Amino acid sequence: MINKIRYGNTNTFLIRGTKANLLVDTDYAGTLPAFYKAIKELGIKVSDISYVLATHYHPDHIGLVSELTDQGVKLVVMESQTDFIHYSDPIFAREPNLNYKPIDESKALILKFDEAPSFLDSLGINGNIGRTLSHSEDSIYVALEDGTFILGDLEPLEYLEAYKDNQLLKTDWDNILKQDPKLLLYAHANEKRLSN
Repeated sequence: MINKIRYGNTNTFLIRGTKANLLVDTDYAGTLPAFYKAIKELGIKVSDISYVLATHYHPDHIGLVSELTDQGVKLVVMESQTDFIHYSDPIFAREPNLNYKPIDESKALILKFDEAPSFLDSLGINGNIGRTLSHSEDSIYVALEDGTFILGDLEPLEYLEAYKDNQLLKTDWDNILKQDPKLLLYAHANEKRLSN
């Protein structure tokens, strides 16, 4: 089961496993009170969130990571993301009123892509994690066995025709479409259900 949690400008998703739960993305720094309100309305407590994973390290996806890890949520970082963890630090530094605390990656679980299926399985989630390089070098997606794909900021499928010269985007979508997706979940666009 997936809960969509929207409390700012970014769609975030809680994947409920049979053993533990994984939050994919957070919103901007300063949105913690709105986050609390949103999860309360869904009957979710912070203690229900076992892990947090960012689709990439832009500020509107990782703003609450440190606040969640301070409350016991474990950060998962994919191997391709390690050099980008502090990408947003200078952006947040220009807004001191947000009281952003940089992420402490020393406490994170660094995961290799070939370890992703077994990690998800340990949570009671059937799926995989892959890369989408067209948005940023650190962008990833989460693919669930039921055909649900959480895609972060990947340009929506229906825009593909407008980006004919973007080979990276075409490669990303070719890779995803080979996996027979059924439901596409985006951070900033409406979900799209694909019919077969």
